[in-house]
Amino acid sequence: MRALILALALILAAPMAGQAQTAPQVSGTPTSPTPMMPPVADELEVLKALQGGRVAGRITIPDQQAASLIQPQGRSWRDFHNVTLAWVGGIAVLGMLAILVVFRMSKGRIPVEGGLAGRTIQRFNGLERANHWMVASTFIILAISGLNLTFGRHVLLPIVGPEAFTAISQWGKYAHNFLAFPFTLGIVLMLLLWVKDNIPNGRDIKWFAAGGGLVGHGHPDSERFNGGQKGIFWITTLGGATVAVTGYMLVFPFMFTDIAGMQLSHIIHSIVSVLMIAVMLAHIYIGSIGMEGASDAMTTGQVDLNWAKQHHNLWVEKEMAKGRGAEPPASARAAGAD
Repeated sequence: MRALILALALILAAPMAGQAQTAPQVSGTPTSPTPMMPPVADELEVLKALQGGRVAGRITIPDQQAASLIQPQGRSWRDFHNVTLAWVGGIAVLGMLAILVVFRMSKGRIPVEGGLAGRTIQRFNGLERANHWMVASTFIILAISGLNLTFGRHVLLPIVGPEAFTAISQWGKYAHNFLAFPFTLGIVLMLLLWVKDNIPNGRDIKWFAAGGGLVGHGHPDSERFNGGQKGIFWITTLGGATVAVTGYMLVFPFMFTDIAGMQLSHIIHSIVSVLMIAVMLAHIYIGSIGMEGASDAMTTGQVDLNWAKQHHNLWVEKEMAKGRGAEPPASARAAGAD
């Protein structure tokens, strides 16, 4: 079949090439030789196309990359973006949502054992909370705008129509590009603020073996961050660094690498991103509606003493030893002042 296509291409090219070699004859006027034009179909380029190789044209500008007409790796990248990424992303995100629904229906909301103590202890200061929310808010926008690139044409376009979808995608692209900078800054600050409390140790193995208090009974000993939170921390920092570096490769095309490097960067960027989105869905659920008292840590910074003892008992002991005792809630202090 390839030989047949090659033969047809050469047959079609031969008459046109022959016509270009001679000028039309006009009676009564002398003829002058005309320069020979290159054949329309180059045998080597046709052969490359048939064999799946790179096909290049002729250009006069300095940028030789513009001469590429067919780049075989582009087919592989297109298949990845249109097929593989859609499957990986769909399974990861929808699978995590399904797991959370099952967990909610079977386990319910995790309560504070013994009820709220009515006394609080500071868990995070203002800088830690501000940086957390900068990373969280930018990540959410980056995630939504990124998912739109993969699933928007299939999910959003039929609902909102082409004009609205175009506007959403365009503004999403702007947000995705520019919010990458505060997201990266937040990742760096997060690493500096919390790395000392997130060094893995043998206690984390026991925490996972006991189900972290989420599965089964009892709550394993834990310091300021338990094994699950340490996992979230390293997924956020290392995964965030990966998507940041590969993202900048795409935001600034050909500045750091060639087209093959950009395609590889996109593959790594998108796979790590959808896996991070799936993990963050679980993190958001546990930190909000999935666990009683957990949301206070990143809103007021003060958590109930019983909650802290239940989930971070070793950390509470250290804080008490430092003289950082629990305080009554602000409302109770205000009432006592009256």
